[in-house]
Amino acid sequence: MGDSTVWTLAIAAVTGGTAVLASWVTSRGSARAARIQAETAAQSQRAERLRESRRTAYLDLIEQTHRMGELYWDISAQLRLPASDGRAQELDKLHDREVAEYAKIRRCARVVELEGPPSAAAAALALQKATGPFYEALKSGLSDGINCREEFDAAYTPFWAALERFVDAARDAHQTTD
Repeated sequence: MGDSTVWTLAIAAVTGGTAVLASWVTSRGSARAARIQAETAAQSQRAERLRESRRTAYLDLIEQTHRMGELYWDISAQLRLPASDGRAQELDKLHDREVAEYAKIRRCARVVELEGPPSAAAAALALQKATGPFYEALKSGLSDGINCREEFDAAYTPFWAALERFVDAARDAHQTTD
């Protein structure tokens, strides 16, 4: 009877030890799985936040570009009118608006530059710079009193082309962050 009790106790100890060891291994595995799941969820949330902040920045720049385009159309309409004091005053006002709107497009381009990626940032900077010919044409027309309509109107094609390049770069960047 003594041997059977020892064997029973030994088997019980081994079984208990195995159960404790199995429980410990299981808990470690569960903890590791939970940590991996939490890291994956956090990484997914960060990627989604980045995607949304980029999307907002891209849309803001596109919207501001269209505002600038509308302003340029207003300026073109004034440039088609015969020269007069009223036209000169209106062009001065439009020039002031152009400067104010440029500050907004510059801010939008800087936000895109901050959000990235580099391809979208470069396209945003090129779009911002595409406003320069409009400014230079109108400024020289106002200061020199010359007809700047042709130079001003010639700036439309590169401006809209720069917007298209930006939209393409933004679309590519937005789709690769999925």
